[in-house]
Amino acid sequence: MEWNDKQPIYRQLRDMVVERIIDGSFPEGEAVPSVRQVATDYQINHLTVAKAYQELVDLGLLETRRGLGMFVITGAKETLTDHEQQKFLTDELPAFVERVRKLGIDLQLIAEKLREAGETV
Repeated sequence: MEWNDKQPIYRQLRDMVVERIIDGSFPEGEAVPSVRQVATDYQINHLTVAKAYQELVDLGLLETRRGLGMFVITGAKETLTDHEQQKFLTDELPAFVERVRKLGIDLQLIAEKLREAGETV
């Protein structure tokens, strides 16, 4: 993974874990890689990993099991999916619609392309 300078590494790591919970790579009830393992794999400070994980604990997505590590909480995927859908509808979609309007693209064409894209998924 390459880190970008636009956002702190712990936030990028947090977002990566969120994506993996959503896509099922980190299943509910299962352990996530240890702080030490992630720090070694990505060659980052263990405190950076711990900060990312702590934010996920604070958000109610991970829990610490003493002596066992960090685990994805049951219901985390649904919580995240609901949150991301709402974020898309309130933040990203209006920006997309505004861009479509500025470019003068017909909304029917956009709808058609979205349907076509949906059929290939």
